[in-house]
Amino acid sequence: MQRFHVIIPAAGVGSRMASAMPKQYLPLCGKPTISHSIHTFFTHPRIASIYLALSPEDYFWRELQLNSHSRLKLHYTGGDSRADTVINTLRAIESEVDDQDWILVHDAARPGLTHDLLSHLLDTLEHDAVGGLLALPLADTLKVSNSDMRVINTIPREALWQAQTPQMFRYALLRDALHSFNGTPTDEAQTIEALGLQPKLVMGSLRNMKITYPQDMALMELFMQKDSV
Repeated sequence: MQRFHVIIPAAGVGSRMASAMPKQYLPLCGKPTISHSIHTFFTHPRIASIYLALSPEDYFWRELQLNSHSRLKLHYTGGDSRADTVINTLRAIESEVDDQDWILVHDAARPGLTHDLLSHLLDTLEHDAVGGLLALPLADTLKVSNSDMRVINTIPREALWQAQTPQMFRYALLRDALHSFNGTPTDEAQTIEALGLQPKLVMGSLRNMKITYPQDMALMELFMQKDSV
């Protein structure tokens, strides 16, 4: 029976947050942002294991004592890019997963994922031949600028989607796609596309936004405070 495993790459520094602390560790509603990301998976009954991929210089988790039977496992497998981190982690867990098991890669700074949204992704893709990802149709008009910040073109938004995570593919397929990709991919789905396959888009949610800029924290706090009312 195929199982569901999660990799959370958490080796980034979050430079666009203008903060001395990596954005995944910034406080959000009383606990680190990454804790919210982990909690959704940890409390979901269909998730077999969660692999947190950290920078070798990360000391935030050093004092954490995990039970040997815990579904949360720490790997100091951070690389120069997100793709490198995921590849390193896939290598590290090779003996713990089967080739046809599902791997869900989720952003450490995407704390708004809910059980319902996760279940929807699992239900939609568990029998899919390729896999896929959560995403949102673009609502805004896109403009292309020149070096003087003047519009030179307008891109129709029809059929354009904003990729989210988790991105969900089988272990062997994701491993092979990452290894064979020429260059540095922006996400896992791009490596699958490079094989000539078509990942499935699964409707995401604005609540599942990625924390990138300081103002994003305030918006995410509003989402979470609304849930607690």
